[in-house]
Amino acid sequence: MASLDDLKKRIASVKSTQKITKAMKMVAAAKLRRAQEGAEKGRPYSEKMNNIILNLSNGISDKENAPKLLSGTGENKIHLCVVLTSDRGLCGGFNTNIIRKAKSYFQKILNEGKNLKIITVGTKGYDQLKRIYKNNIIERLSFKDSKIVNYIDAEKVSKIIINNFEKKEFDICTIFYNQFKNVITQIPQEQQIIPLKASDAEGSSSEDNYEFEPEEDEILSNLLPKNIATQIFKAMLENSASEQGSRMSAMDSATRNAGDMVDKLTIEYNRSRQAAITKELIEIISGAESL
Repeated sequence: MASLDDLKKRIASVKSTQKITKAMKMVAAAKLRRAQEGAEKGRPYSEKMNNIILNLSNGISDKENAPKLLSGTGENKIHLCVVLTSDRGLCGGFNTNIIRKAKSYFQKILNEGKNLKIITVGTKGYDQLKRIYKNNIIERLSFKDSKIVNYIDAEKVSKIIINNFEKKEFDICTIFYNQFKNVITQIPQEQQIIPLKASDAEGSSSEDNYEFEPEEDEILSNLLPKNIATQIFKAMLENSASEQGSRMSAMDSATRNAGDMVDKLTIEYNRSRQAAITKELIEIISGAESL
């Protein structure tokens, strides 16, 4: 049985941890509101961008000479996977869920005998993937110094992807992230951005009629790179909200668990203290009777 001093130290330690987890929960709750607003505002913009590109692609007469970012290389041999995770931990299963989704896709690609290349955005994703897929990782990025999610960081990722595509380093590019639904639920997503899938771009406004000036080909050559950056930015916004929601839930659970542990340790401490007092009384009474 632990001594009274050991129990006192354990109770103090757990209470200190409880204060930290409670503070982290409050910080995550404060950040979540702003991150959720950003994610919700980013969705309509990214969907509209996809709809416009789909409409433009339908108007191209010469499909064979369409921009490669839209039509692809025509091959399906080399897959580039961009895995977006967080740079910080203590956020429950947020990173694990993304990695699990990505690993399932990796295994499918490798089983089909295709080549796999990986870009990790966020240190936690790299830490988990390097154990098995270290040789497949061609780039690792981290935006730990960025206080908030911003388009400039998303553009950096998109430029790396486009440069690799122009060098014919891959045929298909897919991004992995968590879509924010609510504080408790974040849904791992797998989205192909090169070439653009028709199913990903379809929406309520895909049948709208547009008149373009200049021609569709020229607009697409400028719009497609921006769309890749936009989709990555949307994924980063979704990840930010999902991370804070998951951290808030995890810290709330940790705070409650710490409270339960303090209660159990306090009961154990009181029992041990009572036993020690009883033992001392018995010794005193026994000594007095012997006299």
